[in-house]
Amino acid sequence: MTIPAQFDAKKIEDKWYDYWMKNNYFHSTPDHRTPYTIVIPPPNVTGVLHMGHMLNNTIQDVLIRRARLKGFNACWVPGTDHASIATEAKVVAKLKAEGINKNDLSREEFLAHAWEWTDKYGGVILDQLKKLGASCDWERTKFTMDPDMSASVIRSFVDLYNKGFIYRGYRMVNWDPEAKTTLSDEEVIYEEQQGKLYFLTYKIQGSEDVLTVATTRPETIFGDTAICINPNDDRFAHLKGKHAIVPICGRIIPVIEDDYVDVAFGTGCLKVTPAHDMNDKTLGEKHNLEIIDIFNEDATLNSFGLHYQGKDRFVVREAIAKELEAIGALTKTEIHLNKVGTSERTKAVIEPRLSDQWFLKMEDLVKPAIQSVLVDGDIKLHPARFNNTYAHWLNNIRDWNISRQLWWGQQIPAYFYGDGKEDFVVAETIEEALVLAKEKTSNFSLLTSDLKQDADALDTWFSSWLWPMAVFGGIMNPESDDFKYYYPTNDLVTGPDILFFWVARMIIAGYEYTGKKPFTNVYLTGLVRDKQRRKMSKSLGNSPDPLDLIDKFGADGVRVGLLLSASAGNDIMFDEELCNQGRAFSNKIWNAFKLIKGWEVSNTIPQPESSKVAIEWYEAKLQQTLLEIEDNFEKYRISDALMGIYKLVWDDFCSWFLEMIKPAYQQPVDSVTYAKAIEMLESNLKLLHPFMPFLTEEIWQIIEERTTQQALIVSTWPEMKPFNSQLIVDFDTTVEVISGIRTIRKDKNIPFKEAIELKVVNNDKVSTYFDSVVTKLGNISSLEYVSNKVEAALSFRIKSNEYFIPISGAINVDEEIAKLTEELKYTQGFLKSVEAKLSNEKFVAGAPEKVLNIEKQKQADALAKIATIENSLAGLR
Repeated sequence: MTIPAQFDAKKIEDKWYDYWMKNNYFHSTPDHRTPYTIVIPPPNVTGVLHMGHMLNNTIQDVLIRRARLKGFNACWVPGTDHASIATEAKVVAKLKAEGINKNDLSREEFLAHAWEWTDKYGGVILDQLKKLGASCDWERTKFTMDPDMSASVIRSFVDLYNKGFIYRGYRMVNWDPEAKTTLSDEEVIYEEQQGKLYFLTYKIQGSEDVLTVATTRPETIFGDTAICINPNDDRFAHLKGKHAIVPICGRIIPVIEDDYVDVAFGTGCLKVTPAHDMNDKTLGEKHNLEIIDIFNEDATLNSFGLHYQGKDRFVVREAIAKELEAIGALTKTEIHLNKVGTSERTKAVIEPRLSDQWFLKMEDLVKPAIQSVLVDGDIKLHPARFNNTYAHWLNNIRDWNISRQLWWGQQIPAYFYGDGKEDFVVAETIEEALVLAKEKTSNFSLLTSDLKQDADALDTWFSSWLWPMAVFGGIMNPESDDFKYYYPTNDLVTGPDILFFWVARMIIAGYEYTGKKPFTNVYLTGLVRDKQRRKMSKSLGNSPDPLDLIDKFGADGVRVGLLLSASAGNDIMFDEELCNQGRAFSNKIWNAFKLIKGWEVSNTIPQPESSKVAIEWYEAKLQQTLLEIEDNFEKYRISDALMGIYKLVWDDFCSWFLEMIKPAYQQPVDSVTYAKAIEMLESNLKLLHPFMPFLTEEIWQIIEERTTQQALIVSTWPEMKPFNSQLIVDFDTTVEVISGIRTIRKDKNIPFKEAIELKVVNNDKVSTYFDSVVTKLGNISSLEYVSNKVEAALSFRIKSNEYFIPISGAINVDEEIAKLTEELKYTQGFLKSVEAKLSNEKFVAGAPEKVLNIEKQKQADALAKIATIENSLAGLR
């Protein structure tokens, strides 16, 4: 077939992806082979492909394609996460735009809208991954709200509740007023923000005394139920047993004593608002204080806020400060830096709020996860420095708040049959709940209509922590063939930002339900940033559309561009030029392929010696690189593995090997060399395929007609064989010799078509094995080893070896001597100035070590250059 002049990624990507899909290469079923399994970190069903997804999924595809080539039964399970908060927010916004208020809908009506939205947009990101070349087993695609996945979550909840790990409690939680739900501690991001410290005065009941408190949140005075002083603070001894009057609302509250109060902070007096601060709640319980919640669920003030009812907390903060100042209750304000908790999902400032919630006890559950990673090393984090982060979180873990005030998600399987807080049972179905409720109450006339299911949904992470098990049916059917074959999985590729949310929790769940680790290796990628080191985001406008990049540079080009600078755990400073470099690499490979296929092949001419030794060298170089690649994959240095292949193909194969075996202009190549060139090309394609699947499959299929069983995607990884490392060492010297010859040709303007002689004083006893290559690539008419230097010749040195090119009228001797003499004079003058600096004691004593080293290097370079010039002059005279 005719090979196109240019490589056109657009024309081949859909063709080969459809071919792979049609022939079911991505699908895996249990068989006699060793499984290699990856489960995708399920992207939010609300999402579209971004640069982080590109990086993460390219790495996974590299691992899965390589495993496939190495003969493993490779299974990569794709899927999406229902993302409770994010998805519900999008559906609510959509309904609002249509004039529909969520509160006017029943749960069933709202969920119908949510499912409609999910069905319409939920598969977008998975379809986009196909453009990248992701070879997922699409037949196994899972969604965390699939019936079997939801059943797994519900069974897990019931199981943990029956074991005593799950409990319901009235606790201070993190409340997201935008999403109108509670959050776990891990979903709160603390950001330092500049605010104000307000100094408020409270009158003392029945006296002229006042006290002053400092607060960052003056709007919370409506929830004050005490003023606390330190019992050892003499400044306030006269206030013991007194009562204070809260400004504006006029509530009478006690002055209590507790050594919790820091006498050095603020004024030494603390306003206590038990409903809106964790520490205040502890004080409130200790001193039996009233609890007054002043906020609605959207963080507007309720009726306790008096004339501020219905107004947002931040609006009230500004307004109440003015009112307090007007009545003389605000004495001053100061600028104050404060760490403010914000929602990881909505970015809203969270509110501490007392609420009945469901919690999972973590203290005992976490122990196997600590042991496995930090003690036994059964699970390895790459890079290992993340062990410290992992240890810090697990060793300081708190109970997990697993309930959310949302409708989108798995509804908590708790059924209430009375008005009391303990009047509930937990079961997988309402029918099972009814049986339990009858037993618990001895009321056998109860009906399912008497039961009311908890309205809350479970935290999305409570679903996704079961992911490696649930995708294979491991919770509902742990004896299934799939689960027993594919679990534990092998590698997990994800970002360090969800090391707590997801990775650690999957490990915890894995050991709790199977007694086994869920995976062996965790490859933690870095963040993709722009050239200014800023995190990519839509708001900054610095995040390119991945599909636009694929359209511009080709999927292979983008994959290579990303991975060349993507070392594990280190952030990537992304620049489109990286993708351009990837595209250039594609073109380089294509042009090399075209060059080989363009040669006329002869079965009658003998193989040149230069081609024979070139093949032996490249086979050794290929094996050396393969050894390095395997080591890098073993250490999860994917970028280093790609760089090794990149150098092998670009430098060794294209720049040297093809030059060594290339036939003379309009001459055929011998069939033995041609066959070996194709063999080496195919080995290169196998190494490249995990990184550049489209280009490599295209070339592989053009080389010769293949059956579906012979496609590159299901071929075999190159076999590791013993190799002669000395060949590689000797060729490195050969490269220096050829470079030396080419430099002289260039400097002296000796055309390559003009053959020259080369005489060598082989002081280093260098191997002569590659002389035929030197002869060919240097266009040497005769190569002779001599004992002494050659007169009237151009020369260069490599270590102790001397190489001479007799002039033989090729250059004007007098002109060359004059030119070299002038260059020698200049270099000697330069050396003199450098040595003057180095002999100046004052300069040497005062100069930084870096500056001194630079001057010493200048001296060494000048001395070497002088020796070379003098040697050349001696050969010309």
